[in-house]
Amino acid sequence: MSLWLMFRRWAATQFNALTGKNLLMLTLGYAVVSFILLLIVGESALIHSPTDFIYYLIVTASTVGYGDMSPTTVAGKWIVMLFVIPGGLGLFALGVGRVASLFIDYWKRGLLGKRKITVNNHILVLGWNEQRTLHLIKMLQHEEAGHRPIVLCVRPEIENPLPGEIEFVRVASFTDSEGMTRAGIESASCIVIDNSEDDITLSAALYCASRNPDAHLLAYFNDESLSKLLKRHCPNAECIPSVAVEMLAKAAVDPGSSELHHELLSTHKGMTQYSVVYPADAQPTTISPLFSAFKQHYEAILIAIDNGNGVELNPTLEHPVTAGAKLFYIADERVNDFNWQQH
Repeated sequence: MSLWLMFRRWAATQFNALTGKNLLMLTLGYAVVSFILLLIVGESALIHSPTDFIYYLIVTASTVGYGDMSPTTVAGKWIVMLFVIPGGLGLFALGVGRVASLFIDYWKRGLLGKRKITVNNHILVLGWNEQRTLHLIKMLQHEEAGHRPIVLCVRPEIENPLPGEIEFVRVASFTDSEGMTRAGIESASCIVIDNSEDDITLSAALYCASRNPDAHLLAYFNDESLSKLLKRHCPNAECIPSVAVEMLAKAAVDPGSSELHHELLSTHKGMTQYSVVYPADAQPTTISPLFSAFKQHYEAILIAIDNGNGVELNPTLEHPVTAGAKLFYIADERVNDFNWQQH
């Protein structure tokens, strides 16, 4: 009696912890017992070949019941009624439930940011500032539609705010090696750090620069002194300071300036500011022919240039343009097909 109780407890434990291995063992045991019972009662047609036997079990367990194969003996019918059908239905339900559970768990892990993503050449956004972060992502989506995927990496315990639109990873910290690896830090082409706490932004920027020195690193700071500190350690990092006070002062002196700046930065309407690199194989020139060509062929206005010594706003028409220079312009949409030969 004690052995029977021990067996029942063991069976209950195994059943409650229904792993894939346990389910496979149950299925094999069910198939073996069914084969032996049908063999004993002489149901040779059902076990004539492995294919016929497996086909019969699956058709019976799934309740399809084509009727092309069925027991012919009285004992065989009782065995099918009392064991083959109930056992098959139970295992089939367990199997379907197990598969559904795996898919739900996979989806849930992605929604909670616990799954490793498989993307390359993506934009990695670190930080969560609710509506500001959502607005940032929407602007990036408008600019990068069909180009680079966007990955949001956060610390708070939240779910993916845009499921199906972006990839999502949640980490303990932005210096957590395992978590940042799941976010694909080493394969990101651009890393945007926008956190409400400047010290976390600084540490995250330094960590990202060490893991992926080739990525375009952008960091937003409320304190401009920290941006200078980051530039000392990471000269290639692009630090974006808070300009809210400057815009407020500018609007007070020149009414309408805030609306102008909004239009320049907006990706949804109006004239927007973009940049393009002057090709390395193009002939050196000056601003004058480029300024005319931009307006004549693309309805764009050339407003600044960076030859490697910093941005020069409103350059003179005689200002030289060398290979690899970055040109900034205003246009309705980004121009993707510049014909440099006609300039």
